[in-house]
Amino acid sequence: MNWQTLSPLRFELGESPFWHPDEQMLYWVDIAGQQIHRCNVFMREVQSWPMPSEPGCIAPARRGSPNGPAAGLVIALRDGIYRAPVWGGDLQRLAAAEHDPANSRFNDGKADPEGRFWAGTLYEPRDARRAELFSLDCRPDPAAATAPRLERKAGQATVANGLAWSPDAATLYWADTPSHSIRAWNWDRRSNRMGGERIFKQWPGKPEGWQFGMPGYQGRPDGAAVDSQGNYYVAMFEGARVLKLSPTAELLADIAVPVPCPTMVCFGGSDLKTLFLTSARHKRPDLELQAYPEAGCVFSMQVDVPGLPVNFFVD
Repeated sequence: MNWQTLSPLRFELGESPFWHPDEQMLYWVDIAGQQIHRCNVFMREVQSWPMPSEPGCIAPARRGSPNGPAAGLVIALRDGIYRAPVWGGDLQRLAAAEHDPANSRFNDGKADPEGRFWAGTLYEPRDARRAELFSLDCRPDPAAATAPRLERKAGQATVANGLAWSPDAATLYWADTPSHSIRAWNWDRRSNRMGGERIFKQWPGKPEGWQFGMPGYQGRPDGAAVDSQGNYYVAMFEGARVLKLSPTAELLADIAVPVPCPTMVCFGGSDLKTLFLTSARHKRPDLELQAYPEAGCVFSMQVDVPGLPVNFFVD
């Protein structure tokens, strides 16, 4: 299993990658760099779009139905959820954030199989579990009497990450990075109800005084994706690895990566057998960046089992 570098460009805090099947392009965000990027992976040409604040996550969008025409992106910025009908176009706010943008922002998120957009938050002081998970339903509904709004779905977290659904859409996964844990719920896709909360996977915390290169730490769960067999791939921040977990949380593979801080994976390519990986260099120690000059790059490798296609936001 060999990782390839998508481009020599390095990004501060790469996150939220997805493969656009209509365009055959990879999208991702640079949260700290306040930009959205997309790349023709065959030509290795990266296009960049500056944002007015940190883009925590993005998803591709369609008009009218999951099979409707592709129509830009939905974007979670610091103060709300925005719609961009075309690349580089005007941003239209769909819903204001329910958190205080002075101390919180949106982080990891994606669309669900029904076309809703989900985004978790990050509580920046990181001294309390004030991060939450929200969903936004903007699907056409003639009977709706009020404008779409964010619906709180879960809480008791500090840094929301690891959002994913099982292939049958019956299980929802959500991680809290600082607590080194991934939770799972039973999920009803039609009613958007969650129940049966449980711990899917728990890791030990970071040892006091630990620094990268020391033994005794596997990292903590960041962004994730699920393959067609229901296996959960999770990037382990500061662990220099991606873990492949079975639906019962059995460790199936421990995949070393060439940088200390991988952030999120997604599946792409025409057969969905390319695993893409974003990474971070933001606020990392100088000696670490000297030792790992590719920190912040986007990587790819081939896998045997295809992933699930990206879900589109529908409005």
